[in-house]
Amino acid sequence: MAGTKIAGVMRAGTYSPNHIGNDAAILNVVAEQLRKRGCEVKIYSEEQLIAGKIEEKIIINMCRDLQSITLLQQLEDEGRLVINSGYGIENCIRERMTRILVGNDIPYPESLCVNTDEVVKDLLDKNGFTQCWIKRGDCHTTHKEDVTYVRHAQEAQEILQEYFLRGIKRAVISKHLPGKLIKFYGVQGSPFFYCLQPSGNGSDKANSVPVFDEKAMRSICQTAAEVLDVKIYGGDCIITTDGSIHIIAFDDWPSFAPCRHEAASHIAKGIIAEIKRHRKQT
Repeated sequence: MAGTKIAGVMRAGTYSPNHIGNDAAILNVVAEQLRKRGCEVKIYSEEQLIAGKIEEKIIINMCRDLQSITLLQQLEDEGRLVINSGYGIENCIRERMTRILVGNDIPYPESLCVNTDEVVKDLLDKNGFTQCWIKRGDCHTTHKEDVTYVRHAQEAQEILQEYFLRGIKRAVISKHLPGKLIKFYGVQGSPFFYCLQPSGNGSDKANSVPVFDEKAMRSICQTAAEVLDVKIYGGDCIITTDGSIHIIAFDDWPSFAPCRHEAASHIAKGIIAEIKRHRKQT
C-alpha cells in the first residue's frame, strides 16, 4: 500500500467524556500500523475536517459531532472512502440505533422513544416500565447525565423534564435488564472479537448468571455492525439470568482501551481490505 494517503480524524474532546486519552491512543496506534504497511497517514482534528482542510481521498475517523457526520456523508457521496461511514456513525445515535436494532430483530431491551416534553407516566405504567434507563436520543453522549437510571415512572418524568430544560428534545427509555454487564469490541469482517466483564460495573451480583455463549454474542454483535453499517465497533451487552444476550449500547469506533494493541493490527488490516475493495469498485 505504498503511497496510499490517509487522513485520520481525531474525536473532538466533547464526545470523549472521560476517554480523551484512550480515544487518541487507538487512532494513533492504528495510524502506526498503517504506516508500517506503507501508507502515509496524517492526523487531523474534527475542527480541521469542518474547515475543509482534508484533501486525502481516504478518511478514517472517530467523529461524532453532527456537523462532522453530515460532512463525512457528503464526502462519501462524492466518492471518498470513509471509515467508519458517516451514515454508520449517524446510525449509532441512540434513537436511530434503537429503531434499527429492534427493526432487525437484534436482541435489545424493550424501549420507548419519546419527546422530552411529553407526560409519560401513564405510558410507562401501561407498558410495565418501572426500573429503566433514560438516554438522550438526538445525538451522541457528551455527559454522564445523558444516560440516567430511574426507579419508577415519577422519577422518569422528572429526568425527562431535566433533559428538556437542557435542550434535549428526544429520549429513549429502555427497561432495565438485571444481569451481568459485558463489554465487547470488534472489527467487522475480521476474526477479532474481544469481550470482558469490567470490574465494579454495577451488575446485579445477587443473580447467578450462567457462563454466556461468546460465539452467540459475537454473532449478534457482528449482525448489529452490519445493519448499522459500522466497520469498527464496540459496546455493552447484558447477560440475563437465563443466559440470553441483549445489546444495550453500540458504539462506532470506541477506545478499545482493554485490547488496544491487539485490536490495532486487525483494524489496520480491515482498513487495507476496504481500500482494496473500494479501488476495485472505482
